[in-house]
Amino acid sequence: MNNYETIMIINSNLDEAATKASIEKFTALINANGKVESVEEIGKKKLAYPIKKQAEGYYVLVNFSSNPEFIDELDRVYNITDEVIKHIVVKKD
Repeated sequence: MNNYETIMIINSNLDEAATKASIEKFTALINANGKVESVEEIGKKKLAYPIKKQAEGYYVLVNFSSNPEFIDELDRVYNITDEVIKHIVVKKD
């Protein structure tokens, strides 16, 4: 298993319950295929440039370990989830 970190930017127009539900959805998905080490909710921040007509986003940093095959599935789920406006998954050394 490799160590990874992912940052997702969630639509800031969602209410607090919907934001928490999105975070729980992704942490549950990662836990089903690996192990979440930490979840850091950075909070609402202004974006450097508008993304999908949004000027702000809710940033969440997740450190986890999983098999390399799972990263493609995680990326696919990020892409089909409307609440996530931007994401990145990086392998840590």
